[in-house]
Formats: sequence, structure tokens, C-alpha cells
Amino acid sequence: MNTRTSKNMYWLVKRELWEHRGGFFWAPVITGGIFLLLNIMGIITAEVLGASHGIRFGASGGLQHVIADMDAGDLSKVGFALDIAMYSAMGLLAVVLGFVVFFYCLGALYDDRRDRSILFWKSLPVSDASTVLSKVISASVLAPIIAVVVGIVVGMLQLLILAITLSFHGVNVWQLLVLAHPFRVMFNLIGYIPLYVLWALPSVGWLLLCSAWARNKPFLWAVALPVASGLVISWFGIMGLFDLPTTWFWRNIVQRGLFSTFPGTGSMFGMDNARIAHIGGNPDMDFLNLGNTYQLLASPDLWIGVLVGLGLLAGAIWFRRWRDDS
Repeated sequence: MNTRTSKNMYWLVKRELWEHRGGFFWAPVITGGIFLLLNIMGIITAEVLGASHGIRFGASGGLQHVIADMDAGDLSKVGFALDIAMYSAMGLLAVVLGFVVFFYCLGALYDDRRDRSILFWKSLPVSDASTVLSKVISASVLAPIIAVVVGIVVGMLQLLILAITLSFHGVNVWQLLVLAHPFRVMFNLIGYIPLYVLWALPSVGWLLLCSAWARNKPFLWAVALPVASGLVISWFGIMGLFDLPTTWFWRNIVQRGLFSTFPGTGSMFGMDNARIAHIGGNPDMDFLNLGNTYQLLASPDLWIGVLVGLGLLAGAIWFRRWRDDS
């Protein structure tokens, strides 16, 4: 990619951020703020109810003595619980991110045709491939980066709020913070972004294809077509007319085509049952380990999805080039 192309791509992605900053930026920021507010309200409620019922948990440094008597294994579990507190904010943000990317991709190419602004953008020296690629980068790279940064900030604030709260019950704040692993949490969240780009590609490609192709109501086409096909295949299976791979279709077509924009679905649905049982039986819940998550790269489903996603994006570019009316 030459300098001019790189500069054009930079401004195309920046344009997407300007036009969709409500979804890309404000949605995770507001969600993170609400998450922290609800946690603070919950802590205040617990403190007030505890005081009104005479519950003095941790009074006179009792909780500090409990922590002091813990062995290395118990302290490790406390640190893991603190890490979960930081991850919890990202869990809610991941759901918001999934919806933001889903609906952004649905409208990314359709809205330009609906308001006829496509005529203006086609008059500029920017190719249709660059336009579609800028929307792919915005959806699968820019949006997750913003969500992860917000998630890290909110997770740190969540950990600090928890530590300050426990300090009123006799626990040393610094001792508690040392037990957590904030840098590992940050590394894991940032490291998951490249995997998300690959896993989300089939959904991004399908949604952009529908956005470029549908003359109206791209949401209905994007959702109804795979779901209706799944229902027909299921009906044939129930009636015993054909021996069709019903479960495979719902898992690899409907689920991958519609829900891969939600972070974490790769870890949940891209592993075989043996690996899930192994990780689920681990008391330290190793699915939070980035190394275990990246074992998904060995899954054929991931790379087949990438190839399918690239094919769908090629179709979106073709429709973008030839369909300029809504």
C-alpha cells in the first residue's frame, strides 16, 4: 500500500469515526459509566443495609487478619477474583460492541445509497474497494480498540473502587492491588483484538454484502435469509424427507454469519467439546489465558470463515460498484 493509498485509507477511517462516533465512542463510554455507577450504588446499598442490620464485616481489621492467614493458593484465588472484577466491565462492553458492529455494518453501504450521498463519494478519487475496506477496518479494528481502551479504564476504576471499599474494612489497599494482575488483564484484552478481526470476518462480510445489495430493509434480508433457510432445513429433517446437516447449518452458517460480531463467541463456539471440558474443569479458569484463546488459530472453522468472509467482501465491493440506487 503506497503513501497516497495509506493517506486515503486514514481519512476514510477517520470519516467513519466522525460519522459514527455515537456508536464507536460514546456507546462504550456511557456503558462503562453506567457499569461503574451501578457498582457504586450496589456497594453503598450493601454498606447501608449492613450497618442497619448491625453487620460489621471486617471490623477492627478482622478481614485483614483473614487475608494474612491465607496461603499462596488462597491468595492466588483472591487475585483471580480481582482480575474477574476487571474483566467484568469488558464483558458488558463486549455485548455493546457486538450490537454496534452489527448495525454499523448493516447500514455502512446502504445509507449512502438511501440518502444519495454515494454520488458524491463516487465523484472522489477513491475506489470502491478502499471504501469497503475502510468500513471493515472501522468495524473490526477501530471499534474493538476503542471498546478495549474504555474497558481497561473502567476495569482499573472498578478495581480501585473495590480496593477503597475494602480498605474501610481493615484491608490494606496496596496489599490488595498487588494480588491483582492488571497488566496481564490489559495484555489479554489488547491481544484478543487480532483474533476478533479474523473471527468476525464472516459476519462483517455478510452484513456488508446485504448492506450493499439490498434495495431496502437490509436487516430483514441479513437475518431472515439465513434463519428462514435454517428453518426449512430443520423442517426437512423433522419430516424425514432429507438427511440434511441441521445442527451444522445453524452452528456454522446462522451463528457464524450473524453473531460473530460479538467478542467471545470464538472462544465459546470455536472449541471442540474436549477442550471446553478440559478448560472448564480447571479451577483457575484458563479460558482467560490468552494462550488458550489463541489455540482457536488451529481451528479449521476459523480459516474457512476467513475465506468465506473475504468472498462476501468481494461481493460487497462488486455491488458497491454497480448498485448506486436504493
